[in-house]
Amino acid sequence: MLSATYPFPPLRLPARPTASRFLLAVFRARLGTVLGSATIGVVWALPGALLPLVIGQGIGAITAHDGAGVGRWALAAAVLGVVQTVSGTWMHFINYGLWLHGAGSTQRLVSAHTTRVGAGLREQTTTGNLVAIATTDINHIGNTVEMAGRAFGSLLAFVVVAIWLVSTSPLLGVVALVGVPLAVLGIGPLLAPLQKRKASQREMRGEVNALGADIVSGLRILRGIGGERRFSGRFRETSQRVRRAGVEVGKAESWLAAAEVAMPGLVTVVITWLGARLAVGGTIDLGQLVAFYGVSMFLIWPVSAATEAVGSLTSGLVASRKVVALLALHPALADPETPVRLPDGPLDLADTESGVRVVAGQLTVVDFGAGGEAVADRLARFADPAAGEEVLVGGVRADQVALVELRRRVVYAHNQDIWFSGVLREQLTPARPSGVDITEALYAADADDIVEALPDGVDEVIGERGREVSGGQRQRLNLARALAVDADVLVLDEPTSAVDAHTEARITERVAALRRGKTTVVFSQSPLWTHVADEVFTTKVVTV
Repeated sequence: MLSATYPFPPLRLPARPTASRFLLAVFRARLGTVLGSATIGVVWALPGALLPLVIGQGIGAITAHDGAGVGRWALAAAVLGVVQTVSGTWMHFINYGLWLHGAGSTQRLVSAHTTRVGAGLREQTTTGNLVAIATTDINHIGNTVEMAGRAFGSLLAFVVVAIWLVSTSPLLGVVALVGVPLAVLGIGPLLAPLQKRKASQREMRGEVNALGADIVSGLRILRGIGGERRFSGRFRETSQRVRRAGVEVGKAESWLAAAEVAMPGLVTVVITWLGARLAVGGTIDLGQLVAFYGVSMFLIWPVSAATEAVGSLTSGLVASRKVVALLALHPALADPETPVRLPDGPLDLADTESGVRVVAGQLTVVDFGAGGEAVADRLARFADPAAGEEVLVGGVRADQVALVELRRRVVYAHNQDIWFSGVLREQLTPARPSGVDITEALYAADADDIVEALPDGVDEVIGERGREVSGGQRQRLNLARALAVDADVLVLDEPTSAVDAHTEARITERVAALRRGKTTVVFSQSPLWTHVADEVFTTKVVTV
């Protein structure tokens, strides 16, 4: 769907977008294609409206024994069929492109925004909500954009039919012009409950997705404490609530579908009955009666199109409301209005709140116990210091540096870093060219034996979160990945807590050699790191 060859124009959203404004922005971004879809929709719908009239004229020619007229009307019917076939093909092609635009543009916008929000996303929304947006809501928005051409074409076809009915029989024309809109309005009371039930189901679907993600991520722990059955029961109960909500949505949609046929069906019955009376009275001929009947059957089509459009719009508004709520989330850390560039080369660090000062180009060990993680977060600016305090990077306040540059120059690696499913080589290779080869990084992290034990070596496919390897092996691979970046500043949080002393000794010596001349900060209580450090900061942290 997100093919690089398909152009996705940017969505220009207002400062405070609402669900309806978001949909309008999606339409405006592809206004030319939307107008083209409406035009081709008219060309596609009109033959369906005109065909009963042509057939009626042909029957009239038959009753009048007009052979030439029969041929002309038969040819006209064939032309209408060809036009409808060709235009229908083009309409499907254009509408699929519009669906791509609506769904794809929304997905790209959501993906870009969630990337900007970053780590703060976990505290502001749930995994289930993100999954529901990415898998369901974008489809509803695509459907809303896609149906525009058909709805417009059906509306214009109805107008053409109504004009013909009025010109042929004012009575039947008035019945159609009044009856069909009343039929559409009669369906209206069913839409509010449908929208409410869809919104409720959408909320429940987000909850069950979040619960499923939590269970999967904690499956190993659940097995360890025997909690699988209990959480399976919770998931089953939540799933059943979603199912019951889906049944309620289905009931509302079934009533809507029934009304979609029944309401215009009543209009068809009235028009057919009146047409038969007029034919018996000699006001209209047999051909016109057949045309009236065909037209009355056609009137179901515009009502169906209107119902589909309203249903799609209802789902689209529910989905857009969720997308707009997600777009309203802001990163926990804001970029400065006028960023200051960091100096080139090794960078020194200073945290006035803790008193930690890191000399550029040296390996510094910080032994702050449980309080070390907060200091590490501030040094890499994953958290801001308290009021009146500051963090300096290369002599520049960290909050005055663009986050993109800061993340590139200062890399923070800890044991909670996530592994995605993919080839190990691709996971280890940094996005930008680096002065450290992955072979060097694996050696420094004492992880080369892990790679040698894999059947395909660095070309082995590693599953999500690296479950194929043990905790200690995953920690070493995490360290290798961080070392391969070759950042100007590397902050490591307990990088060897899950390995034995002999392995840790090798790692400390090799990392110190590999990172010589670059700024490295290691938060650890291990004396082996202290042994290779250029400087050590130690404090006693009292926890209650």
